[in-house]
Amino acid sequence: MKTAAALIKPYFYENRYRILAGLLSLVTVDILQLFIPRIIKWAVDDLTSFAINARQLLAYALYMIGIAVFIFIFRYVWRRCLLGTSRRVEEGLRNRLFSHLQCLSTSYFDRVKTGDLMAHATNDIQQIRMAAGMGMVALNDAIVLGLAAIGFMAYINVKLTAFVLIPMPLIVFGARFFSKKMHRRYQAVQAAFSDLTEVIRERFVGIRIIKAHHREKQSAARVQTASRDYIDKNIRLVKIIGAFFPMMLLFSNLSMVIVLYLGGRQTILMTITPGDFVAFISYLGLLTWPMMALGWVTNLIQRGRASLDRIDRILQTEPQIKDRENARPLEQPRGKIVFENVFFEYESVSSGGNGDVLHGIDLCIAAGSVLGIVGPPGSGKSTLLGLIPRLYDTRQGRILLDEHDISTLKIQSLRSHISFIPQEPFLFAGTIRENITFDNPQISQLQLEKAARDAALYDTVMAFNDGFETVVGEKGVILSGGQKQRIALARCLLQDSAILILDDPISQVDLTTGRTIIATLRRMAGRKTIIIVSHRLSAVRHASGIITLDRGRIAESGTHQQLMQAGGYYARMFRLQEMEEDLNAT
Repeated sequence: MKTAAALIKPYFYENRYRILAGLLSLVTVDILQLFIPRIIKWAVDDLTSFAINARQLLAYALYMIGIAVFIFIFRYVWRRCLLGTSRRVEEGLRNRLFSHLQCLSTSYFDRVKTGDLMAHATNDIQQIRMAAGMGMVALNDAIVLGLAAIGFMAYINVKLTAFVLIPMPLIVFGARFFSKKMHRRYQAVQAAFSDLTEVIRERFVGIRIIKAHHREKQSAARVQTASRDYIDKNIRLVKIIGAFFPMMLLFSNLSMVIVLYLGGRQTILMTITPGDFVAFISYLGLLTWPMMALGWVTNLIQRGRASLDRIDRILQTEPQIKDRENARPLEQPRGKIVFENVFFEYESVSSGGNGDVLHGIDLCIAAGSVLGIVGPPGSGKSTLLGLIPRLYDTRQGRILLDEHDISTLKIQSLRSHISFIPQEPFLFAGTIRENITFDNPQISQLQLEKAARDAALYDTVMAFNDGFETVVGEKGVILSGGQKQRIALARCLLQDSAILILDDPISQVDLTTGRTIIATLRRMAGRKTIIIVSHRLSAVRHASGIITLDRGRIAESGTHQQLMQAGGYYARMFRLQEMEEDLNAT
């Protein structure tokens, strides 16, 4: 529980006055509830002795109504304070979790399932909220109301109270026995929920592929398997809970049997009054909830503890890529980039060799120049681009930006000077405007339209009825691949950064649109350092320099003319693509 205290303590301290007010109100409600059996005792004793009239009965009724009103008021206060605090704990933990996830390195998300993270941010945090809110209430009732009820019962008859409390130690030992089993099974249930969430998420995202390949039955079977696993683990948990709660009810009923037999005998023998007997049963009824609360709070705490352990494992994960101790900001870079003997490998790579994706890359990109990168699929082109903004760190060697090792620069400062388009452009389920501007209200209409024109997108947007306010749907479902790519390009150009990194920016557009985009990029040469990866070699033919990657190594480098004369991979692919374009034109 040290983990739980470390995670929740700051939020409890921040809301300490609300918690104090809530606990005081909760204790007040518990105390007020204890006076109702006393009033019932007085009324019953007076009725059995025929020493009461209608006016006195009305007075007892008014006393109970007054107590009920105060219970209503204070119960509202404690629910507002304590349950409200649990909601604030939920909000704080979710924001902290999301902020921490955004700080983690790209490699972390290569390993972890999205569904697992979604389960952490929803189901796990909900369990923590329940433990922090109703868990606190149940624990307070189990202690305050339980002990107070026992005190009032002892005031009526100590011997009878002692007999009634005989089943209590059995509840304590039972709770300890079951709590360990519940904790392990709750963790298994939460893990199964994560798997189920991921399976369903994948099927929804890939629903078009599933329908296109007529794989509905197989997809449903996979979801059914994950759902069955989740149900099986819940059934195993229910077996424990199903034994735990009936056990406490059994002990409560045993106490009632003792009261009926021994308390009834004492009433007959006039050791206690009929009013005391009725009040004793009422107090036993009040004691039943604390006994139940003891089991329920064990249930809630075990759920919350299992969820806290899962959340804590994420929060304890350190980002592999982070600012060094003496990292400094980057001021107005010129854009010169140098690779010095760079090696890189992914954590998941397991090959017969050393697993390197890039091998000894030496490269100098002058400020304001345009570098084209080509090569067969899997040669390391996208990986090389990802090293510049430090999405990944090199295994060996270093990368310099304006003579500064990028590992010594502040990450936020470094990335603020780089505009990057990944190979697979991602769109949010908002409007075209929101996707280009990242919903930044400071972007003017003129800036937005200029970026759209530079990306050869403006006419396409204007063809939509709602223009820039067109809702693109999840991942831009209503758009073609070329339209999504140009929206991502407009988003990139709008940043006006010193370094522009483009991973296959015209792969999904037609030849005419591609030439327009490349012409726009050529006009930026001299003002920006531009790095373009492209399988369409016409996109890089006018670059200042071109390199060909093959199996993580630079196989050839030079200008378009030099590479054409060399007759290597670049020359062969360029001639082949020229022939294809001529055939298409014909």
